[in-house]
Amino acid sequence: MLTCLAGPDRASLPLHAATQAGLEALLARLPPGAAGFLRASGFAARAQEVALLPGEAGLAGAVLGLGEAVPTPWSFGGLPHALPAGSTWHLAEPGEWAEPAVLGWCLGAYRYTRLKPAAREAALLVPPPGTERAQQAAAAAWRGRDLVNTPANLLGPAELAAAVQDLAAAQGATCTVIEGAALAEGFPALAAVGQASPRAPRVAILEWDAPGAPPDAPLVALCGKGVCFDTGGLDLKPSAGMLRMKKDMGGAAVVLGVAEMVMRARLPVRLLVLVGAVENAVSGNAFRPMDVLRTRAGLTVEVGNTDAEGRLVLADLLAFAAERRPALLLDCATLTGAARVALGPDLPALFTGDERLAEALLAAGRTAEDPLWRLPLHRGYDSWLDSNLADLNNVGSKPMAGAIIGALFLRRFVPEGLAWAHLDLYAWNDANRPGRPEGGEVQAMRAIAGAIEGLFGGAQSPTR
Repeated sequence: MLTCLAGPDRASLPLHAATQAGLEALLARLPPGAAGFLRASGFAARAQEVALLPGEAGLAGAVLGLGEAVPTPWSFGGLPHALPAGSTWHLAEPGEWAEPAVLGWCLGAYRYTRLKPAAREAALLVPPPGTERAQQAAAAAWRGRDLVNTPANLLGPAELAAAVQDLAAAQGATCTVIEGAALAEGFPALAAVGQASPRAPRVAILEWDAPGAPPDAPLVALCGKGVCFDTGGLDLKPSAGMLRMKKDMGGAAVVLGVAEMVMRARLPVRLLVLVGAVENAVSGNAFRPMDVLRTRAGLTVEVGNTDAEGRLVLADLLAFAAERRPALLLDCATLTGAARVALGPDLPALFTGDERLAEALLAAGRTAEDPLWRLPLHRGYDSWLDSNLADLNNVGSKPMAGAIIGALFLRRFVPEGLAWAHLDLYAWNDANRPGRPEGGEVQAMRAIAGAIEGLFGGAQSPTR
């Protein structure tokens, strides 16, 4: 799938990399002609600076500037489209930068090409040995980005559930898809969200046990919001608010990417992955403001706003997962605009009352250059969810703290004592940046996978 990589037998050119502090040492290692060319051209090893080295037969190599900071995947993310189209390269001095270089290269090379060819051919990289985990992370990111980028007319609930089935088949897992009467009975709030669409809602359940894992191996449960398109329902979004709503299944894409990374790494856990695949549409049988919905957990919810549908989807998924008493329960969703107002597009909001889990996720995010930012589960706002008709409302009574209110709503469906975290993410890059092309993004995927490995997978460090 990673079409930006080439095999070891392919002829390739050397790619050097240097920080500003290490530039003189690199110049001393290069042939005199190449070093002289770099000096004469004013190459200063600034971040993202690329210099092509001439040779007798044409191109002899290239040098990437890394700036002053410690190299990250983003240091290398611009190379596939900065180097000559179709050219092939190898890392001249891979060393400690090998994994972030391969990961960044692959993430930067990605383009969504299902409907239109890429504008230019990416340069290819011959990955050095020992970077297989970075390649696996990139492959999972490519698949997740493809899901988020696919137009909603091509990716509805059935297609999203099929993507779960495909992942299960590829990794030796099992997948069950629940729909129809069984869905209405077992996931009633989720079914209500999707009942207005001609594309019927469903829940896809992937289960996997690590090879050789004992029956009591830790169970990791991942729940993903898979709203394939969100009109807002009867509380209709304005037209501008719908423009990116194909990405409202970004939480599902993230948990599928995490699951792929966990399964390919053969981490010693059992996995339970739940994807609630629905479309929040408008029709005569759409659920309405002030309806009261039953949930799997037995709580009743008054609908204060039909555009707060993602938490209704997740409520039933969380209740199902909690019945299995997992060692870790985590949900991912493009849940609130309030999280973006607070943290901007790059920082998923992390909510958890478990200090050990919070630190595991935050530390893994720092290591993987996939950052999270913790916001408070402030229980003082719990009363804002009170309802005169039902056990709770799906929106707060005050126009503040929207991301916290969403997290507090979800907490009602998680029994005390379970290690649970909620991630409210954007799932989109607003503009092209090195390693992060404009479009769908599987934010927090590598952070979550790294945290699972750190908590349950032994001493091996997470992939950068």
